[in-house]
Amino acid sequence: MYLLLFKNFIRSQSAYLGMLFLLLSGLVSILVGRQFIEKQKANIGHTDVYQKEHIERYTGYIEKDLGLLLYYLKFGLVNKTDNLNALSIGQRDVNPSIQSLTIRNLEGQKYDTDLQNPVSLLLGSLDLGFVIIFLFPLVIISYCYNLLSEEKEESTWILLSVQSQTPFNILFKKFLVRFAVIAGVLLLLIILAVPILNLDINGALAGFILVSLFYIIVWFALSFWVVSWNKSSGAGAAGLLCFWIVLTVILPAVLNNFVLSRYPLPEALDTAIEQREAYHEKWDTDQRPTLEKFYKHYPQFRSYGFPKENFNWLWYYAMQQMGDDESKNQSGQLKAKLWKREEMSRKLSYFVPGLHVQFQFSDLTGSGLADQLKFTQEAERFHESKRLLFYPKIFANKPTGSIDWKKFGLEYYHERSEINWLAMLGPLFLFSLLFYCLGAANFRKHTVL
Repeated sequence: MYLLLFKNFIRSQSAYLGMLFLLLSGLVSILVGRQFIEKQKANIGHTDVYQKEHIERYTGYIEKDLGLLLYYLKFGLVNKTDNLNALSIGQRDVNPSIQSLTIRNLEGQKYDTDLQNPVSLLLGSLDLGFVIIFLFPLVIISYCYNLLSEEKEESTWILLSVQSQTPFNILFKKFLVRFAVIAGVLLLLIILAVPILNLDINGALAGFILVSLFYIIVWFALSFWVVSWNKSSGAGAAGLLCFWIVLTVILPAVLNNFVLSRYPLPEALDTAIEQREAYHEKWDTDQRPTLEKFYKHYPQFRSYGFPKENFNWLWYYAMQQMGDDESKNQSGQLKAKLWKREEMSRKLSYFVPGLHVQFQFSDLTGSGLADQLKFTQEAERFHESKRLLFYPKIFANKPTGSIDWKKFGLEYYHERSEINWLAMLGPLFLFSLLFYCLGAANFRKHTVL
């Protein structure tokens, strides 16, 4: 029976066109992902070389004044990119994956990013995640919208009902055949992506595949429900397209605007202004109050006292530190609101399959807002460690040659949260079960079973 149904399905032109469309768009998305990963790796390689040359050049120019040298020197921290990120680029094309920081004020540096073409950012990236979330459902709709109505319009359903005691089983097997074809295309794309992108066979890749398959099942279950309405082919197509527009475009946009309005970020501008004012106003004030605040923050440095010179590096770096300290309240509020945005968006995504899948892809590939916020926190720790390393040497007027500069290469951050399989797959399973039960109830009502 399944072989016969498969042969009947595969003979239709729409079957070939749908599979070809998904394969071509999937291959293009994989190549786009590979290009993105290669660009990221090239940026990391160039930054590594630049940092070494940068340190070597400046240490050659400035041999005695360590405070002046460290005014210029930058130290890089890399948010390591998994090759799996090529399947779902997420926010990695917007947020910086490399932070090159001096030991001066942090708030003026930690949100620096590369210049990007705004048109490209507006359009987004054609990655495999986009193909799965937006394009796979369209092909599923084209395969399923008329499974029952076509039989009735061609007057074959009555004949089938007379010859078979369970015509519903035949209809259900038609859905299974189409699911097998769509799932086969998806698995073929993943199989091709493994060597092309040099993917590791691990839990993250398995999670990506399972989330994709469960998402496909949700759309087949939704199509099953719409078919169970027992309407015309046009009504079935219109209903499924409306669901596609609402679930993939309208609802995510509405929820995004709701979250943005619920947690506005005036602190972003306030932080920048406070940091700049807190630093620049210190040039016009007495050194002692600045140093007192600095010693309150770092009591271990109080032994360096209060230099008499009009300009000294102790006072200068204390000013830089005060710029961060006096904008700390606004900076903390900004981070707290960003985390609240992330948490609320994640909770709301449980009710929108496409949005939930996007969050799971971002978690698995390390390309979401949560990963960026964690990287920013790591950049803060990285910056603080460099300050605590160099401050005593600057304040003690150590020569630049007293430090082994060759050991300061790029440092890497790579942290991925553990996979919560229930939270990842549970909502998709419940959506599938809900739509299937609604469809089965309709079929019973119309005595199709």
